[in-house]
Amino acid sequence: MTHRVPPNTAVEAIPAEAVENGEVYTRRWVVDMILDLVGYTSDLDLAEKTIIDPACGTGAFLLGVAERLSTVCRKQGRNLPERGIRAFDLLSRNVQSSRNAVTDLLTAEGWGKGEVENLVTQWIRQGDYLLEPDHRADYVVGNPPYIRLEDVPDQRMKMYRRNHETMVGRADIYIGFYERALSTLSPGGVLGFICADRWMRNQYGRELRRLVANNYSMEVVAIMHDVDAFEEQVSAYPAITVIRNQQQGPVAAADTTGQFGPEQARDLVSWVRTAGAPPKSAQSFQVARLPHWFSADDSWPAGSPARLAMLEYLNDRFLALEDTSTRVGIGVATGADAVFLTTDPSIVEEDRLLPMSMVRDAKSGHLQWHGTYLVNPWDRSGNLVNLDEYPKLREYFEKNRLVLQGRYIAKKNPGHWYKTIDKIDAKLTKRPKLLLPDMKLTIHPVLDEGDYYPHHNLYYVVSDTWDVKVLGGLLLSRVAQAFVEAYAVRMRGGTLRFQAQYLRRIRVPKPDSLQPADALALAEAFDRRDVQAATDAALRVYGIDRIPD
Repeated sequence: MTHRVPPNTAVEAIPAEAVENGEVYTRRWVVDMILDLVGYTSDLDLAEKTIIDPACGTGAFLLGVAERLSTVCRKQGRNLPERGIRAFDLLSRNVQSSRNAVTDLLTAEGWGKGEVENLVTQWIRQGDYLLEPDHRADYVVGNPPYIRLEDVPDQRMKMYRRNHETMVGRADIYIGFYERALSTLSPGGVLGFICADRWMRNQYGRELRRLVANNYSMEVVAIMHDVDAFEEQVSAYPAITVIRNQQQGPVAAADTTGQFGPEQARDLVSWVRTAGAPPKSAQSFQVARLPHWFSADDSWPAGSPARLAMLEYLNDRFLALEDTSTRVGIGVATGADAVFLTTDPSIVEEDRLLPMSMVRDAKSGHLQWHGTYLVNPWDRSGNLVNLDEYPKLREYFEKNRLVLQGRYIAKKNPGHWYKTIDKIDAKLTKRPKLLLPDMKLTIHPVLDEGDYYPHHNLYYVVSDTWDVKVLGGLLLSRVAQAFVEAYAVRMRGGTLRFQAQYLRRIRVPKPDSLQPADALALAEAFDRRDVQAATDAALRVYGIDRIPD
């Protein structure tokens, strides 16, 4: 992707101070950790490299960079390079603070003040990195600003979006920093950011995830949510990401605790640099090496390094649920449940009543119908019925006409004012299916043997290949739970959303590959609602001995 400022664009007309609230400054030991992880180390010829800090603030990263560059140049007996460092910041006060800090550091190390002052003026400039011409780099490091796009002045926001294809939806501008930085990396060049990790999972990060997965190599992901990584306390949910401009290779996945500090950072860097190091679990951090990173589809999973390694193992060896001639769907949405749902079978003609399965029917784990019907406006061919042929139905809908016509779907198509939002699939009712309530603490598949149509608070699974009880046992297991936990939104109190996009992430074996004894064990565990027995059988089927914490 290219990034160019449109000709004659009056960027200066937008006050830089309007976006200064994104400043969060990084502790020095975190800076050193990132420089070590990207390989900007004093054993290399750093004078021949270019490193960029796209939002330098008061110079936290620049001090670490300048110190290492100075060490190399002293050792080699050469001058500091004019193009070795590039740094930007919107705010003039930050630019001046960074120049002063770097000048003080280098003069204290014996470099001439005049030479240094000239260099830092070239190295550190006031400007908007997202609107600067491209600067090729071997390294891009830093802590990009945390600002929602809607908090940016309109003119600047439009330019950001026009120049950065990944800045979709309600994106934070750090999304653009990732895209711009990645686009400027030389072959083999590497990015190291500490930044909010929400882009790995939420909707506005989808294009950035696709960009990274399709074009770059994620090398390190270190979750730092509880770490004192910044000079001030902030709720930023940060992670360190190291991404290289090359084909995807192995990935070090780490999760840290509040006990993670400078000493532990050095230990983690040492582990990352040690090829073949076994997974490590300590009080301050856990780390494991994955064979590769996850695909661009949907969100990336969250979890401990060991849990991520297990998911990657299963992703590589088993099929997505819907790749086994199986379909995940959601029940009917009406737009007016108070009209379309009833427990009175006398209000319309008998063949206009469709027995409905509701969340409360599935509560016990065995479907227990409480008598809810859908007043069904659809025929078996998927067309709306002619109300003239159903006097009681016509009378009922006419009585509720104002409610039904007030719905958005009716306003779009006034002639079909009595339709439900979703069309009824006439064949679905009679199919055996697994029903899963949308919101639960744990996965809760329940069997409908082919008697009811699901309400929109229930997701359903139907299959042309699976014995639904065997599949029900797999879905009841903690292995299936682990998939959903890794991808799903967790609500207040720990409740998970068991939505279709998360259920589709569950990996399963080919139905005909199961040993008869394992298939029987899964079916029986499902019948008994025995989660432990289902999990034991699932572990055998998947060829793993346990589910990591």
